Amino acid sequence: MRFMMLMIPKGYEKAPPGAVPDAAAVAAMAKYNESLSKAGVLLALDGLHPPSMGARVSFSRGKPTVTDGPFPEAKEVLGGYWMIQVHSKQEAIDWALRCPASDNEVVEVRQVQEMADFPPDVQKAAGETRLGAQKKPSRKSRRK
Repeated sequence: MRFMMLMIPKGYEKAPPGAVPDAAAVAAMAKYNESLSKAGVLLALDGLHPPSMGARVSFSRGKPTVTDGPFPEAKEVLGGYWMIQVHSKQEAIDWALRCPASDNEVVEVRQVQEMADFPPDVQKAAGETRLGAQKKPSRKSRRK
């Protein structure tokens, strides 16, 4: 089963552009990330710039609207994520418990929806794109 562990740092919604964690926090997180990798459960991970550097695209009656960050109405925002492959929700929680998060951080654990989680009509509608799967690069994009 794939799970995302979502880092939610309190106060990050108000962080200025270019805000970064301190070196000690990065070192502790790097050690944790290495433990995930050595255990063979880590599929992907990334930290995210603060919302002040982002944009949101909302849709009203089919019309998209772009709003540049920051987003004053946001109460919680993502600071980063890990994608892990484990055998159970409890195993994912156990990994989250080991995270060297600070007092102002929360790690939310969410299972990724797999194609098998959907009824046959949804699977058929998804067709070859397979929900959650990446498209293979075209022959053109593979040429150098």
